[in-house]
Amino acid sequence: MAHGPAKGLTRWLYTTNHKDIGSMYLWFSFAMFFLGGIFALVIRAELFEPGLQIVQPEFFNQMTTMHGLVMVFGAVMPAFVGLANWMVPMMIGAPDMALPRMNNLSFWILPFAFAMLASTLFMEGGGPNFGWTFYAPLSTTYAPPSVTFFIFAIHIMGASSIMGAINIIATILNMRAPGMTLMKMPLFVWTWLITAYLLIAVMPVLAGAVTMMLMDIHFGTSFFDAAGGGDPVLFQHVFWFFGHPEVYIMILPAFGVVSAIIPTFARKPLFGYSSMVYATAAIAILSFMVWAHHMFTVGLPFIGEWVFMIATMAIAVPTGVKVFNWVTTMYKGALTFETPMLFSIAFVILFTIGGFSGLMLAIAPADFQYHDTYFVVAHFHYVLVPGAIFSITAAVYYWLPKWCGRMYDEVLGKTHFWLAFIGLNLTFFPMHFSGLAGMPRRIPDYNPLFANWNMLSSVGAFLFGAAQVLFLYIVIRAIVSGRKATDQVWEGAHGLEWTVPSPAPYHTFTTPPKVD
Repeated sequence: MAHGPAKGLTRWLYTTNHKDIGSMYLWFSFAMFFLGGIFALVIRAELFEPGLQIVQPEFFNQMTTMHGLVMVFGAVMPAFVGLANWMVPMMIGAPDMALPRMNNLSFWILPFAFAMLASTLFMEGGGPNFGWTFYAPLSTTYAPPSVTFFIFAIHIMGASSIMGAINIIATILNMRAPGMTLMKMPLFVWTWLITAYLLIAVMPVLAGAVTMMLMDIHFGTSFFDAAGGGDPVLFQHVFWFFGHPEVYIMILPAFGVVSAIIPTFARKPLFGYSSMVYATAAIAILSFMVWAHHMFTVGLPFIGEWVFMIATMAIAVPTGVKVFNWVTTMYKGALTFETPMLFSIAFVILFTIGGFSGLMLAIAPADFQYHDTYFVVAHFHYVLVPGAIFSITAAVYYWLPKWCGRMYDEVLGKTHFWLAFIGLNLTFFPMHFSGLAGMPRRIPDYNPLFANWNMLSSVGAFLFGAAQVLFLYIVIRAIVSGRKATDQVWEGAHGLEWTVPSPAPYHTFTTPPKVD
């Protein structure tokens, strides 16, 4: 006999149920999203006008570092792991994840890692102040004493990611319902399978980088210290060999989410399913071959710059296949524009803009002009905010009725979308112009020439932040007092997850469903 959930705190501390763990991941990432957002608003408040008004340069540097680290490792990645925990077993007809106790451990070490990371802000010398890419020797020779705690926190996050990835691979490969071949899996499952392999490949590289930092700081080695025969550029190679696949770890599950939502609201099957699978795999493989496009200005040999430039441009091909397939899925469909669809269409449009600015940055000679300016900031935020954040938001609106059995308020959802859409573009589009005009990133003061663009960006940032407070209200209101959702929820939705009642029972499949 399957047991139901335990009561009280015990349920959440000891749970091995994939839905409980998925919910904890999602709420944790929501909290980190707000924390990282507060750090960003400190940055934007300081940059509202020229001169130093609110914070000291040292604290400004800590804010830029912590904003990036918290958003990447605390908000985006745990949110996608939460979605995977909730949806992958339901989509493949599995009773739970393959390794449920490890699942519990991989979540519960995260709050401790981020508590440690946040606590560095209160330590002597302050928190990490060397940018989220923590380039040596800024993060070794010249780092504040709290860097040791930062390194330990990164190790714990990496361990969590590796455990989560192993669990997802074991679940997908071993626990699919009878009849569900690999080429019948939903694209969200495919994108997560490929993402999990990426995680296992690159997280140990990050662990190696921070371990070498630890040795340089405490044990007298000189991996990154030129005075001892080391090479600071080695750090960049090691970091970006992790860092570039990491960018795709944060976007591939988003492709899966959008590939589920667009066919539902177009009321058509996804166009080009197999080409989407191959494109996802091609993006993952190519992501390992482009890391040094972040390093065009360090003095790479000409042939190196040429190879990385061509490889970077090659990634645009499978990405273009995906965008073509999404647009073709919508073409002549019976489209309706519920909130998840609005976020998904914005994803396709804005992510494409981010891709185009990425192609500009891929041109090695031109990159000398763009490098370390706000143009780069505009580029990666156009990829990550509409890419990762919008897709996670779309996923929450899309699956929340299945999770809690209640519908959100559609009018409030669309209000949230338009506030977020306007806020996002108002924040990041002007950065293209200030960057092309030469405004350097990570600097708390600037030439009055850039004042108007920065004022627009700061207003947009606070508008975007207000939109996320509304999002929190919409989610809580839906859970507490939303109208009851039907089992199907969405008229055009297909897949095993829509065959179970709303809300999804604590144990979804006691007997495996059959897939035709």
